[in-house]
Amino acid sequence: MTRRITVSLPDDVAEYLDSHPHATDIVTNAVRARMERAEETRKALEAVGFRSTPEGRAWARSVLRPLTEEQRAEVRRRSALIQAGRSEEI
Repeated sequence: MTRRITVSLPDDVAEYLDSHPHATDIVTNAVRARMERAEETRKALEAVGFRSTPEGRAWARSVLRPLTEEQRAEVRRRSALIQAGRSEEI
């Protein structure tokens, strides 16, 4: 089953999607990947003893600032090093 929804996107993202004949697939894959990352994160946290609840997530969102683009780039850099087996370079 599918549903049609309407969203507002930044111009650059809308232009990118406009240029692809399968924009729905691109959006679907991106959202599913995000959902999977969230689930993997939840499982990893629970594996080390953290129990995530809706109230706890709401509290964290209220007090923690989103990562800056520089912080995101650093997380990606460190992740790539770990995946390459070069964690000693972190």
